[in-house]
Amino acid sequence: MSENTSSSGSVDAFDYRGYLLEPFGPIGIICHTSNKAFVQQVNDVLYEKRLLKQQKNYSPYVNSAGYLRRDFTISATITRFATGEGKVTLNQTVRGHDIYIITDVLSHDETFTLSGQPHYKSPDDHFRDLLRIIMAVSGKAKRINVIMPFLYEGRQDHCITRESLDCAQMLKDLYNLGVANLIVFDPHDSRIINAVPLMGIEMPKSAYKIISTLISKNPGLHIDKDNMMIISPDESAVSRAIFYSSMLGVPLGIFYRDRDYTKVDEDGNYPIKSFRFLGDDPKGKDVLIVDDMINSGNTMIRTAKYMHERGAGNIFCAAPFGLFTDGLEPFNKACADGMIKQVLCTNLTYRPQSLLDAPWYVDVNMTPFVARIIDALNVDESIGKLISPIEKFDQLLGQVRIEELME
Repeated sequence: MSENTSSSGSVDAFDYRGYLLEPFGPIGIICHTSNKAFVQQVNDVLYEKRLLKQQKNYSPYVNSAGYLRRDFTISATITRFATGEGKVTLNQTVRGHDIYIITDVLSHDETFTLSGQPHYKSPDDHFRDLLRIIMAVSGKAKRINVIMPFLYEGRQDHCITRESLDCAQMLKDLYNLGVANLIVFDPHDSRIINAVPLMGIEMPKSAYKIISTLISKNPGLHIDKDNMMIISPDESAVSRAIFYSSMLGVPLGIFYRDRDYTKVDEDGNYPIKSFRFLGDDPKGKDVLIVDDMINSGNTMIRTAKYMHERGAGNIFCAAPFGLFTDGLEPFNKACADGMIKQVLCTNLTYRPQSLLDAPWYVDVNMTPFVARIIDALNVDESIGKLISPIEKFDQLLGQVRIEELME
């Protein structure tokens, strides 16, 4: 990106095509779930980034209306009737704004009264509230963007038999309501973009922040082909594990599930007959098990147990989304037994305090990343390097190599 100084003394910024970068409109950030603390952190980081640009005299947009504000958030109130129905009321103007709605469909700590009884909000409730916010904003905002870190219904992305295609319908709902850009992190299957080819969908990875956090929390960790392995706990996570393995330059191991397709269990899944491991001997090597989410955690723990029994060194588990739907006790026991050293998940979704307090849990802070994405999209700056940060990986590992030589 190049710069020129205008006659007024301000600095103009241009992208690689020579186009002048200008704000799409004043930023407005709306949240509607229990991620209010996350949104406030994003707001604070965004303000500090833009303030720093101004102080360094790199402020091509400082005269643009609303470019630099202490508070980018816009208040919206969700009202519930006794029947469980609801409505959204905007408490501030959004006219002409570049709106970013940040939603956490997995938040499960909020309730509302339904026929006199407390009802915990489900992902379905959160998604419906998201649609209400979009409808309240539509026709006034200049552009509507949705940041949905965990893709709602992302696991129901294709049909095998007579099944509902929920993910495709959800995306069409957003597109039909005028959403211009949807940002989701580490989706279960990136092919969901085919459902709405005319809507902008960005799918940034959390891998760089996870690895940089792993390194900072474990000084002396040797990341090379002789001392570390990346493990895919099942065949569905292979592409993600290949990305980690390629970026870090370490061997890859894969677990294959041999299923019995003649039967269906009570959860609607085909039962697993056996597991097979394909890869090098993990003995003496540190292991990083990666997946797109930790749901019950059974897959992670089973994989860690196999690695531990075969003499692996430190065993780390990493996933963008830590749901822990069966509670924390299985991981408490696995760590107490020496099978797992650390579990790394991001703050992109709700985490109960009990998880944050667990000695084996490491929280990966993604707020600077989200703030950077909003800052870039607002001026139509390319975010390709943010989505696939190959250069940042090279710099990070280069620094690790230098520190190892200095030991």
